[in-house]
Amino acid sequence: MVVLGIDFGDRRIGLAKSDPMGMLASGLETYSWKDDISKPVNYISDLIKQYNVGKIILGMPRNMDGSYGARAEATERFAQALGESVDVEIKMWDERLTTASAQRTLREQGKKGSKDKGAIDRAAACHILQSYLDSI
Repeated sequence: MVVLGIDFGDRRIGLAKSDPMGMLASGLETYSWKDDISKPVNYISDLIKQYNVGKIILGMPRNMDGSYGARAEATERFAQALGESVDVEIKMWDERLTTASAQRTLREQGKKGSKDKGAIDRAAACHILQSYLDSI
């Protein structure tokens, strides 16, 4: 089953998908958006059909002490809107430190993530998805 990983943000959404065996995450793309939540929901709906996605892993932002803040509330609203539009299980996954890990990965590859924010979002989605895949 293909699993879709999502790093949700106010302006960009990093997307990653697994291989059909559900073992390896790879970056898919970064979707840019603003204001209208229905646009990314519709876009992701189309991706689910295109790749025959069976599950979504959505990064849930948490503070370092484990509490939830404003970003978590926005992510919950997105998850609810997406859940009303698709018939696929959506699992929330702790995304603490995934952006830092993504930046480190890009640096190790000799890429400058600071110049390509989309690359950081895609890499963060990969880290979120891969940590889920490793856990199962």
